Amino acid sequence: MIQLAELIDPKKVNANNILPFNQRVIGDKIMISNEFGDFAFLSPEDFQRFIEGTIPKDEPLYEELVAKAFYADEIADDELIARYQNRKHFIQHGPTLHAMVLTERCNHGCQYCHSSIVGMSRTETDMTLEVAERAVDFAFQTTSRWLTIEFQGGEPTANWETLTHIVKYARERNKIAQKELAFALVTNFSLMTDEKLDFLIENKVQVCTSLDGPEDLHNSIRLYKGGNSHQLTTDWIRKVNQRYIDLGLDPSLYRVEALPTITRASLHRYKEIVDEYIKHGCRAIFLRKLDPFGFAASTRKTLGYTMDEFLEFYKKAVDYIMELNKEGAEVMERHAAIMLNKMIAGLEPNYLDLRSPGGAVIGQVAYHPNGSIYTSDEGRMVAAMDDEGSIFRLGDVQTGSYSDVMLGSTTRGMILASSNDGQPHCSTCVYKLYCGLQPEYNYKTQGSIFGRMADSDWCKKHMGIFDYLAHRLKNADEEEMAIFDRWTTNRRQDHFVQEVEEGA
Repeated sequence: MIQLAELIDPKKVNANNILPFNQRVIGDKIMISNEFGDFAFLSPEDFQRFIEGTIPKDEPLYEELVAKAFYADEIADDELIARYQNRKHFIQHGPTLHAMVLTERCNHGCQYCHSSIVGMSRTETDMTLEVAERAVDFAFQTTSRWLTIEFQGGEPTANWETLTHIVKYARERNKIAQKELAFALVTNFSLMTDEKLDFLIENKVQVCTSLDGPEDLHNSIRLYKGGNSHQLTTDWIRKVNQRYIDLGLDPSLYRVEALPTITRASLHRYKEIVDEYIKHGCRAIFLRKLDPFGFAASTRKTLGYTMDEFLEFYKKAVDYIMELNKEGAEVMERHAAIMLNKMIAGLEPNYLDLRSPGGAVIGQVAYHPNGSIYTSDEGRMVAAMDDEGSIFRLGDVQTGSYSDVMLGSTTRGMILASSNDGQPHCSTCVYKLYCGLQPEYNYKTQGSIFGRMADSDWCKKHMGIFDYLAHRLKNADEEEMAIFDRWTTNRRQDHFVQEVEEGA
């Protein structure tokens, strides 16, 4: 294995012309990256020449490193400033995602549930129309011109009256606000009817659900006394997707978004899980690890696994997805696509978990049914599990002001804690510009919003996936690069953006 210390002779280092960079050994090469998102793979010999400043200017490698902004006297300042601003564009606007928990009621008993749910008779946990309107009023104060209201629960369709009221009320508010407004619903489909679907389709509400794999695997984890959860879910996925086709929408772009949560029973069934997604018309699969929130914390002994086990599962699953793509299938792994957007497409997709500063408060806000405002949905979950977790509570929609929340000490703390420039383990990481932190995860797993990345599962997971992708990029042929390019081709789903009506 390459030992960097053996390649670096301090007496020979000539750093006068080299911009700051980080490095990591990737197989037989050394990966270097900079603050603008560029990276290169160097042989040990080329790495030595790079840090010693002995690569001739007429050599192709020198030209490559110039194009990737590694040499200080060969850069165009205005271009790099614009690129860095593009990488950090999310700092220039307020929270775009507003997660509204309409109820804590749910009729599923999912063993890994990250939320704090109650039985279906507990209607006192429903968000009232009054609180809903105040939550919408608060959300519309965001300085962002994009605004997505996401309905969550429990099972949000259990509080259908409030859901429909929010859609109508927000659309009315937008006659004045004139924002790019969108709605999304996270549902288990158990309470869906044709009439409800008509409303969702007519009002352009995007639908998301959970699908954990083949029928036996899905039903063994997502317990539902009312019937066959897998059959119900897949039937509605098919029905919603057909409605999009009937509207003349491109089925490769418009379809139900489904997510699996990986449990111990999933680890050896990666092929079956991927095949199940393809079977039901899904073009993307987001392989999610168990989170340390809600019921998932208490069921870890039966459902959990080590991070090494998850990463082994992940690599095998993406290897299989790549094989299917080479055979003509068009399906991507969503986490890899997000990371590749950052690495090879030079884009910042604003995925809230992988940005610095992170998404807490300044990227998303969560609203409890009682009107409490939280840093994120994860912050709300932590607070539900632990009274001390109330540090993630920002205020209340009835009495709190937007400026107080955004300028408050909690928000400042979240920004500091989720900025990887200030993290010792992160500041020198080759993946720094592509990665991010989540203070709520740090707090739950390590007792501090800042966390200790050197021994954090959060870091281990993302480092493992980045390493996997770096190895694939280092060795990729034209066919594989074409697949990755397709995964990073982004098209806006304009159908889900509400038409802006003129105000009275």
